[in-house]
Amino acid sequence: MATTFVLVRHGETDWNRERRFQGHADPPLNETGRAQARELAHALAGDSFAIAYSSPLQRSYETAEIVAGQLGLDVLASSGLMEVDVGSWSGLTTTEAEARFPDGFRRWQANGSGWTDGETYDELGRRVVAELFELAAKHPEERVLAVTHGGPMRSVLAAAAGLPYESSRSEIAFIENCAIVQVAVRDGSIEAVD
Repeated sequence: MATTFVLVRHGETDWNRERRFQGHADPPLNETGRAQARELAHALAGDSFAIAYSSPLQRSYETAEIVAGQLGLDVLASSGLMEVDVGSWSGLTTTEAEARFPDGFRRWQANGSGWTDGETYDELGRRVVAELFELAAKHPEERVLAVTHGGPMRSVLAAAAGLPYESSRSEIAFIENCAIVQVAVRDGSIEAVD
């Protein structure tokens, strides 16, 4: 008895293009991101879902609305699917973060959380996985579309692989805009689905 989640990363924003830390900041999709969402909607057109959930951040929610609109689904906001809170690094490029927070930047490069005023990757992972378990309990044996962010998706893949959340950035490949990852949640565990 498994719930299948089709996890989708949001489309591109200008901040993605500029390589800025977004976290809980709320930049919108750019035109490329909207086009990516339309392409994704086309790719999923033959698929069937019981419901769609999205991070409430507009880059995810707008992606979800574009995709779900084509699939005839409503979108429900789920704060548990939000990106990691990067605290004072929000809006900074990697170059700016390194210049302002050199010690933190070294921690971040070593796969830790460089910021001290946001969430750790462990906190992110525990939040996102708990949210998937809650959603799975509401939708047993159903197929659920969940539009989220790269950090949450890597956390879910880390859980499926039995890896610590803190190592998800080093062990799991970067997730492109509008990429899809499928997992099954059953009996308190998460499994990757091909």
